[in-house]
Amino acid sequence: MHGDALTALLPANPVAGLGVAVPPGDRASWLAARSAVAAWLSVAEARTVLLASPRSFCAGVERAIEVVEHLLDTRGGPIYVRKQIVHNSHVVSGLERRGAVFVDELDEVPEGATVVFSAHGVSPAVHAEAAGRGLEVIDATCPLVTKVHAEARRFAARGDTVVLIGHAGHEEVEGTLGEAPGRTVLVEDVADALRLEVPDPGRVSYLTQTTLAVDETAEVVQALRERFPGLRGPASDDICYATTNRQNALAAIAGEADLVLVVGSPNSSNSVRLVELARRHETAAHLIDDARDIRPEWLAGVRVVGLTAGASAPPHLVDEVITALSGLGRVRTVQRRLTEETIRFTLPSAAR
Repeated sequence: MHGDALTALLPANPVAGLGVAVPPGDRASWLAARSAVAAWLSVAEARTVLLASPRSFCAGVERAIEVVEHLLDTRGGPIYVRKQIVHNSHVVSGLERRGAVFVDELDEVPEGATVVFSAHGVSPAVHAEAAGRGLEVIDATCPLVTKVHAEARRFAARGDTVVLIGHAGHEEVEGTLGEAPGRTVLVEDVADALRLEVPDPGRVSYLTQTTLAVDETAEVVQALRERFPGLRGPASDDICYATTNRQNALAAIAGEADLVLVVGSPNSSNSVRLVELARRHETAAHLIDDARDIRPEWLAGVRVVGLTAGASAPPHLVDEVITALSGLGRVRTVQRRLTEETIRFTLPSAAR
């Protein structure tokens, strides 16, 4: 067993010799550390890791991060960012160390300063507030989210009730709802769809959050179509290519795995959907921010681990999980590539 790899899996107070010293005479810490080591030793064995591909960063996430990095490189800090630029704690903390300042609302940004809008998009009201305070706005909204905003305006302008399928409170949903607040209603699931009432059942359109589960969203759309036979939708799916690709890639391996690990932060919608997808395939699955979140009891009796990462999770975190698992025994890594992603988005003109 490799000490460095095992240390990555241990809690913050492993025994001396595994990376961190225990204070002299601290018997409780020593006993806890010994218990932790024993738990990991009990699940030490060779394993196969099925690596789903595509995984990790998508084009929209890469673009948003690059916007902030470019501004920090060319202007220095602080650069203010409304909300998390993408939903990943490692990305956010890394940018904070370089000088990015993340705020919840624009009143926390000094007048005249530069503020970046996150990849999830904002409502017209937020744009208006920024203009009123004289802020320089760099909009890092994913172009695929911008597409949904444009559809919301267009559908509302033709007199439809716009049904937005998504999760209440998510930043992307809040931004889209703000495009036509008087004509847009939020539906989260089939039950919502079945009890929905609208002013004119003959004029209903639907849109979706870009990071939903494809199969579950199809069920909601079908329920809406049964209620409103004339239901109209976007010309192309709103669920983005990256979300779909990552779900399809995981579905291709979930049935072969004894356990699925999804690297991503808890507030990452697309990462949470991956965990739910694996569980619908009747495979145990857990969301982890990084290798340190893995628990030894998850690995008991597990010979094949399915591994993927949400679209906002840095690729190196996947590598660290494989390294950590190798501390428990030989790891054979098998990559299953379902498709090659070649999409790239240019930076907004203000950030070039």
